[in-house]
Amino acid sequence: MAKHDRAAAFSGADGQPYTVALYVEDEPDERGRFGGALLFVRWSAAGDAPVGHLETDYLVTGATPDEARARLGALSLYDVKAMLDQLVAAGRPEGA
Repeated sequence: MAKHDRAAAFSGADGQPYTVALYVEDEPDERGRFGGALLFVRWSAAGDAPVGHLETDYLVTGATPDEARARLGALSLYDVKAMLDQLVAAGRPEGA
């Protein structure tokens, strides 16, 4: 993901447009690790405003926020798209 130098955009399994952002916790957990997840922002059909979002559980951890962000950035676009489609299929509540 990181090598594209912009937010990845996908059409989800529900036919809705999404962009993906890397989310890293501001504070470390009790082990001193920073958790990282993906945040999928769903856009209006016109693409002019966000209308919702889905998010993964933590997928990576790092000793620093930058390390966690780098690990998220190393994910392939194929894997990221598969995660989006799994969230859509599961009907996961937004932000849950």
